[in-house]
Amino acid sequence: MPARHGSSRRFPAREAAAPARPTVLILSASMGSGHDVIAMELVRRLAAEGVEAEVVDILDLLPLRLGPALRGWYSWMMRSAPWLYALIYQIFFVPGRAPSVSPLTIVIAARLRRFVGGRQVAEVVSTFHVAAQAAGHLRRHGRLTVPSTVLLTDFAAHRLWLHPGNDRYLCPDLATAHVVHTATGCPVSCHAPVVRLGFRRPGPGVTPIVRPDPGELESGAVPAVRSDSGRTESGVAPAVRPEPRPGIGAASMRSRIGARAGDRLVLVSAGAWGVGGVEETARVLADSGRYLPVILCGHNRELRRRLRHTGIALGWCDDMPGLMAAAYALVDNAAGVTCREAMAAGVPVVSYRPIPGHGQDGARAMARAGLSVYAHDTGELLAALDRFGHGEERDRQVARGAALFALSPAESFLVPPGF
Repeated sequence: MPARHGSSRRFPAREAAAPARPTVLILSASMGSGHDVIAMELVRRLAAEGVEAEVVDILDLLPLRLGPALRGWYSWMMRSAPWLYALIYQIFFVPGRAPSVSPLTIVIAARLRRFVGGRQVAEVVSTFHVAAQAAGHLRRHGRLTVPSTVLLTDFAAHRLWLHPGNDRYLCPDLATAHVVHTATGCPVSCHAPVVRLGFRRPGPGVTPIVRPDPGELESGAVPAVRSDSGRTESGVAPAVRPEPRPGIGAASMRSRIGARAGDRLVLVSAGAWGVGGVEETARVLADSGRYLPVILCGHNRELRRRLRHTGIALGWCDDMPGLMAAAYALVDNAAGVTCREAMAAGVPVVSYRPIPGHGQDGARAMARAGLSVYAHDTGELLAALDRFGHGEERDRQVARGAALFALSPAESFLVPPGF
């Protein structure tokens, strides 16, 4: 049962002494990379505040190597049988159709209880939906004695995110917050998207971080749901954490990947596993003659091989801020972390051929909020990208994305009193 501090060291409860200070325990899952990216960024930010934090992959809490098997099965489905995942999503994830707690949740909850019992934990934070179910189940039955916070990493909250046993929810936008509060009755706050260092933020300067009032934290209350303007009900504008500019400029990045100065680079995201119908997307963009697709193939070497003559096909990229600095737009199919990074960098987003289930729901939710354009066919895809060249629609969408970062940072809700 590993816990990560930005490294790969294993941390079984029976082999390691508990830390001297209470720890914020962040529950993630290595399903792709999005949940882990957010969890590890939270660890980095909390460490900067002097708060002990560590990440546990809940798949490693499963016995008999069921975790790797579950991860492999999900990866296979997304690559080879997305229709099967769509069916499973409709049965088990859609609100009102799923049992409150699954057998998988019960197993994870039991092992999570033993893990937490062997450590000095101040709070449990879930960044994956099954973790939210397990922690909520334990809290509801009095088997978890510390607060349980759920940080939604999706723009659309499906059924498995929602458990009334959790103490509070942190949501990416106001619409999602209302859905969560209505379904669970839990206190809800909106927070700025959690993105890594290096992504540029458009708009005027920044102000210092504002933490929730210690009295509110001690009483168990959380700040009120915030509006789209980024202001609380009291009218006080939350602050934004400043971030540095990317380390590599747009011109240098173009040269590095083999693009010319006049090319309009459109990033085509396929996630860490390189899934979805990105081959058609890349060919449509290349055939238009107006855009040069830069396909982010993740760890899918076969996809990169097939697309090596269609635009620029890249494997796993460690300099996403640099790519965003050079990008004209992002075409995304999962409504995940890459979309938030694009919003931070001021890059407009088009959702096209999203993966089934949470990908489709998230893409629709982003479009309803004005954070992206949902293109239903190739004509709408190219038309949306063309409109971004005229300025008005581009500026409007970028401004809406930037407004999300005017909310209080997620870590400000997690800093224990006294720090």
